[in-house]
Amino acid sequence: MTNSALTEEAILARPAAQGSRVPRGLRPWLTPKIVLGGGIVLVLVIMGVLAPAISPFDPNRQNLLGAMQAPQWLAGAHFLGTDHVGRDILSRIFYGARISLVIAITVVVISGIVGVGLGAISGYFAGKIDFAIQKLVEVVWAFPPLLLAIAIMAFFGQGLGILIFALVIQRWIPYCRVARGQALSLRSRDFVHAARSLGARNARIVMKHILPNLMQAATVIGTFAMATAIIAEASLSFLGLGVPPSIPTWGGMLADGRAYISTSWWLALFPGLCIFFTVLGINLLGDGMRDIFDPRLKRSGQGMG
Repeated sequence: MTNSALTEEAILARPAAQGSRVPRGLRPWLTPKIVLGGGIVLVLVIMGVLAPAISPFDPNRQNLLGAMQAPQWLAGAHFLGTDHVGRDILSRIFYGARISLVIAITVVVISGIVGVGLGAISGYFAGKIDFAIQKLVEVVWAFPPLLLAIAIMAFFGQGLGILIFALVIQRWIPYCRVARGQALSLRSRDFVHAARSLGARNARIVMKHILPNLMQAATVIGTFAMATAIIAEASLSFLGLGVPPSIPTWGGMLADGRAYISTSWWLALFPGLCIFFTVLGINLLGDGMRDIFDPRLKRSGQGMG
């Protein structure tokens, strides 16, 4: 082969080599939806984890002489101002991110374990077990989610554990329904028949063959469930039925600022923006993950990715 032919092949191969700098497995995760949504979620995680280190003040420290100060930005100590009892808004937003993150992750994990487990059992065994579990789903699903959570909080009182229980009580149902539908299909697959013919017990088949195939769908549901959990927690805190008042939350800050919204706009604006951007970021991330895990649901020409 001549030198000119080698040079031509090198020139033609150069763009392909330059375009392959990003690993092929990483390319689907670099869509605008996942990058933007993941960036917002990453900021939320950093705010929550590093809240004690980056907060300029104690979130519950009151200073009545410095109450209702407008945002001072970089010109003063209180970057986003103070509330009606002199507490620093920025510090309370940082600690509110920690509470939202803890509640969202805990609710998603517990709901996912309960829902996927019951859905896998319901779909795999079918028959009477499936009938009993689905009747339980119908009974619990009949109650409006927010009203049921309000009733639980009103009956048992305020507390972080009670709040998580009130949010979990219905949020396992989407996991259960999706897992059941997939388990009904998986139970008739060849690899399940092969495992059964080799003497594998039902419990081993469910644990080793059914549940691993349900994780992708559960992950997508979990990302959207985090957003709804944050909104539900903010709603309950806004109504005074969330965590105790000594724990700063974005919903509680909104409730404190509604009486002063016409004169002190910063009290409600900043926690409201935090809720908005957090839910937006989680939904974008979940939508992007859904496109990756289930391309059949991807809508061409729509969305940001």
